[in-house]
Amino acid sequence: MNQEFMEALMELCEEKGISQDIILDALDAALVAAYKKNFNSAQNVTVLIDRETGNIRVMAQKEVVEKVENDVEQISLEDAKKIFPQYQIGDLVTLEVTPKNFGRISAMTAKQVVTQRLREAERGILYSEFTEKTNDIVSGPIERIERGNVYVDIGKLEAFMPAHEQVPGEHYEVGKTIKCYVSEVRNSSRGTQIILSRTHPGLVRRLFETEVPEIADGIVEIKGIAREGGSRTKIAVYSNDPNIDAQGSCIGPKGTRVQNIGDELGNEKIDIVKWSEDPAEFIAASLSPSNVVSIDINAEEKCARVTVPEYQLSLAIGKAGQNVRLAARLTGWKIDIITE
Repeated sequence: MNQEFMEALMELCEEKGISQDIILDALDAALVAAYKKNFNSAQNVTVLIDRETGNIRVMAQKEVVEKVENDVEQISLEDAKKIFPQYQIGDLVTLEVTPKNFGRISAMTAKQVVTQRLREAERGILYSEFTEKTNDIVSGPIERIERGNVYVDIGKLEAFMPAHEQVPGEHYEVGKTIKCYVSEVRNSSRGTQIILSRTHPGLVRRLFETEVPEIADGIVEIKGIAREGGSRTKIAVYSNDPNIDAQGSCIGPKGTRVQNIGDELGNEKIDIVKWSEDPAEFIAASLSPSNVVSIDINAEEKCARVTVPEYQLSLAIGKAGQNVRLAARLTGWKIDIITE
């Protein structure tokens, strides 16, 4: 290695946003291993790399003894005093043992180490960068569809959406730009993997946070979301300001806000209900659009018996039980529905 190599290494580290010390420390260890493999595996050595010139020296430590029995690890007192007169028995002497042809080996080792460490460091940087995007929304064009997985270009990485995270009936085509929820970021031997979702309730939450300023400002809170992707979502909201209507804020002028979110979700139906500390009020609201006549609460078993008008029984239960099922998930209560 030489000065040109060190300058190139510094530029590369700066460009990639990687600490030069990380590379050089790894190179130190690799050169020690290379020396022991090619020259003397028993010797206690360290490698010194001049950070400016790139000059490499291999240094070995030997113990000062009266009689040398192992010349790899020991040096006689007589020879030690030739180096420094003050050496005594038991001292450690550091000697340079750089082989003449070590330059060729060090150059090959440096190339391998730098390549490997840069790859590892880039993976680490990407992993850290995209870990911060977990539970957030990303968008990008669909690059390809393979074995049921949808691969999306989100910039530095290609993310993928497994089949179980896709909305049933939603059509995906190459080149189409879609918004997805980052449900997981994995750091594997293949590098950073980004798992996307179109069915996660978090996608609805983030869309509302983006679309509704009152939620972004903290005036309106999302207390809970129950979702069956592509079909229906129930979202419970609450206003910290008595002058602000939580439901109205989420619906928006002439329903534009909730309509925009519904359009993004492929016309998924969204019920916006008012959250309440009173379980009876909250359960009644969660069964919207059905009307509720009365509610009997069993707090110990967290079970509610809800009475609805006979003509609204099917509306309260919903198609295939969806309405009451989502209401139960939203409130956390078991809900039984009966008619008057």
